[in-house]
Amino acid sequence: MSILQALAGHYDRLAAAGEAPPFGYSQEFISYAIVLSTDGQVIDVQSLLDTSGRRPRPSLRMVPRRAARSGKQITANYLWDKTAYALGAKRDPATNEAIPAMRGEHEAFKSLHDDLLTATDDVGLVSVRAFLGSWQPERYEDLRYADEMLDTNVVFLLDGERGFLHERPAAQAIWNDHLAGQKRTDGICLVTGACAPIARLHAKIKGVAGAQPSGAPVVSFNLPAFASYGMQQGANAQVSERAASAYSSALNTLLAPGSRRRLQIADATTVFWAEASGNETAAKAAENWFSLLLNDPPTDAEESAEVRDKLDSFARGRPLQEIEPKLHCDTRFSILGLAPNASRLSVRFWYQDSIGAFAQRIREHWQDLRLEPTPWRTAPSARRMLYETAVQRKAENIPSTLGGALMRSILTGAQYPRSILAAIIMRIRAERAVTGREDRTVTGLRVAIAKACIVRAERLANPNTYKEDHLVSLDPDSDNIAYNLGRLFAAYAYAESSAAKRNATIRDRYMGAASATPRRVFAILMRGYEHNRAKLMSNDGKRALGFRADDAVTQISARFVGSSELPATLPLEKQALFFVGYYHQERALYSSSKTGEDHERTQSTDSEE
Repeated sequence: MSILQALAGHYDRLAAAGEAPPFGYSQEFISYAIVLSTDGQVIDVQSLLDTSGRRPRPSLRMVPRRAARSGKQITANYLWDKTAYALGAKRDPATNEAIPAMRGEHEAFKSLHDDLLTATDDVGLVSVRAFLGSWQPERYEDLRYADEMLDTNVVFLLDGERGFLHERPAAQAIWNDHLAGQKRTDGICLVTGACAPIARLHAKIKGVAGAQPSGAPVVSFNLPAFASYGMQQGANAQVSERAASAYSSALNTLLAPGSRRRLQIADATTVFWAEASGNETAAKAAENWFSLLLNDPPTDAEESAEVRDKLDSFARGRPLQEIEPKLHCDTRFSILGLAPNASRLSVRFWYQDSIGAFAQRIREHWQDLRLEPTPWRTAPSARRMLYETAVQRKAENIPSTLGGALMRSILTGAQYPRSILAAIIMRIRAERAVTGREDRTVTGLRVAIAKACIVRAERLANPNTYKEDHLVSLDPDSDNIAYNLGRLFAAYAYAESSAAKRNATIRDRYMGAASATPRRVFAILMRGYEHNRAKLMSNDGKRALGFRADDAVTQISARFVGSSELPATLPLEKQALFFVGYYHQERALYSSSKTGEDHERTQSTDSEE
């Protein structure tokens, strides 16, 4: 099923639940209402701003469909618009003060309403017609909220009433007749397959991060190069007006502020929805569960603990329907990722499958990431993973195509993108380590990502011989040279940090080179280790640490027996294994278990005897 077909189908569910506007209407951000008397005089201005957040913001309200404007085209909206159209005033970018709109916006607004409201006797609509006949833009400065209201969207309200004028039955009847009477070209709709009036322009989609604040279309043909066979605009890809309205309304509803069916993954604003198929409860349960699987954990402590318990049960293999009885695993599910692209929106990814299939692949993704001891309280979201690839862990530094590639791997079970492994290795090698007992460049999450790339590639290449717990924790019996080199480097670093604190450690100076060109570096590291070992053994207070480091170096070095020499270079995947081995060995060395302490005391006593 195509994206537009799926969205148009989802619109029916949203409209039935009252979550999406009917045909001919749209949800728009409205800031103020102009209060009129029955004779068309401005009585007051009423603020419609939403004050529930930190800052007041426009409220989302259903109004007659926004007029399609392209380029410098002047087209007015019905019974609502920006102040330049409705009141003839706009903000001067130079002085920041109100000036008359000089492009004919207010005249277009008056002309539209003169045509539509001429024959009506509805008292509210008559007041609008009288207002437009007597209003002078020069009086704008006398209005309440004059400065704050400039360039915002306004509606009209009759004094003493609660409903807006565009909500009156007479106003809606006029609007519906206007839509039905417009000249159209019929054609075969690519979405529904029916012969119907074709949409010339498609509505803009709002809410995609990085796109134009006024919205951007998914489908548009605004240059001659995009046209074919002399066709203009929407005729190049025929979509009926109702189908275009349905898909755009559904998408704008999914992207609306406060929507629980959207999340941000790098530059891709992602929306998801389930097909109800007569079971609205199962559809909502599927959407809620998917949000838990891919989103960051909630900030509330009690809610976070409840979510963590559910996710832990799921990660351990408990059947999905036992954790969430309302959910049906065969519920059809859709996931769409959108990103800005000049004046349009581009599709980063588009997937459809059952919620059970998606959930199973996410569980496999978590299993590929698994490390012991677990370096996180809840499984990391895709967004947290992408931050680890970025310079200074800033969202704007995440490579633009990486989010879509990572989501493809998670949702389809394919190999992780090699680019994410390269980015992780680059960040580990480029960032300076923090001196002390904790190395913040080789974080648990970075190692988990590197490990996941390795084990998934191995599992997909050899599904019959793959070991389930491979690289989850320290493997002292591994014969992999790159893995053991990482372990050996960790033992050398442990000995150095135990001997003395230094401003520049071997982690700072040699880690990147050791992971890429071990033959050139490890001879230097060995000489430094011998010096640190001797220093530890000569210090009664640190002798136990020396024995611990020496045990580790001896055991790891035994794994190299039979190797004539260390490799001159390590390719990317081997470098990843190096850092996995380093992380495992470092955690083992810094473990303060009672067993380890007893072992140190025993080794120290035996040496003295």
